[in-house]
Amino acid sequence: MALASGGPGFSQSIPSNMQGVEAKRLFGAKTSGSKQRAQPFGGYSKGCLAGGVQLPETGPTWQAMRLSRNRNWGHPELLNYLIGLSQKAAQQPGWAGIYIGDLSQPRGGPMLTGHRSHQIGLDADIWMLPPKRLNLSRAERENLSSISMRRANGAYVNDRWTRQHHEVMKAAAQDPRVARIFVFPGAKVQMCRDEKGDKSWLRKVRPWWGHHYHFHVRLKCPSGMRGCVDQAPPPAGDGCKDAEQWVRNILNPPPPDPNAPKPKPRRELTMANLPEQCVGVLQSR
Repeated sequence: MALASGGPGFSQSIPSNMQGVEAKRLFGAKTSGSKQRAQPFGGYSKGCLAGGVQLPETGPTWQAMRLSRNRNWGHPELLNYLIGLSQKAAQQPGWAGIYIGDLSQPRGGPMLTGHRSHQIGLDADIWMLPPKRLNLSRAERENLSSISMRRANGAYVNDRWTRQHHEVMKAAAQDPRVARIFVFPGAKVQMCRDEKGDKSWLRKVRPWWGHHYHFHVRLKCPSGMRGCVDQAPPPAGDGCKDAEQWVRNILNPPPPDPNAPKPKPRRELTMANLPEQCVGVLQSR
């Protein structure tokens, strides 16, 4: 899909009070969703969310965590997905449902701290901690921590990993709305070894740095959302050999490439870097 971005004159059409201001400060200041039709604009790491909906803090099979962040907002499709996943997780022994971490800010956009993605209401973090109860107070949700599943810097899972984690992530990946799931490499390799049936769902499970206290679900752009930019599909196949290479590189890091270009310093996004519709998202009631 084509990115709905501004033309040459777009920067001149940005209101003066938004020009040159870091977009994360503008979006981080909004405490509620815009009064618009629900629609993502742009890509996962450079966009915004119109008509964001807030995930209820508590449901029969889920609880939203870290409520003080006000990051439990998303596109309605994401909320529907998470509620369905929580019901499937609750069928696993020892799981009352799921603890849900960050989704997006009320109007998406860059965040004041943390994530580079989570900008268009289609990303969500699911805690690795199996919920034993779903009546946590606000204070408990601020202070309770998830648990790490990794060993040896992510090359292997640790003794907290269970078949139930495998099954919850499998249910998460098998939903056709899912584009990708990010988790540490050792978890992907372990699931590749343990899955005895159809492994096609593992294609969506991609190894990535971190992601050992939670796994990250990313949905595809909902049908008909022309301003939304999908990520390229994962490579063909189940991706298990690729994950094994990640593990080898963790255990025996390759020597640094002397000719590798230096990483570019992180540039903070302004409104001129985002789709032009994002100005309207901020200006909406």
